[in-house]
Amino acid sequence: MTTTSDQTDHYVLVVPDRDAAEELSARLTAAHPTLPEPELHREALAGEDDAEDAQWLVVLDPPLPITLSVADLHDLAAEFDGWLEDF
Repeated sequence: MTTTSDQTDHYVLVVPDRDAAEELSARLTAAHPTLPEPELHREALAGEDDAEDAQWLVVLDPPLPITLSVADLHDLAAEFDGWLEDF
């Protein structure tokens, strides 16, 4: 994914499990109804074969609604023991 100083292809929030990803997605869509439905993806950790060793990605397409900032995404991901991936 390529970025410029003010634009990104996607916003990717990384969380530790599916329940966190689903709850985060639900909170985002409830609080920001104009936000397109976030995509959820499972990402196995490098070298891990166990299904339990996976992170979940919540992927948002820009632009973000005016009521949602990148700082808000950082804070929300942190609430779920995750982070906003920087590209």
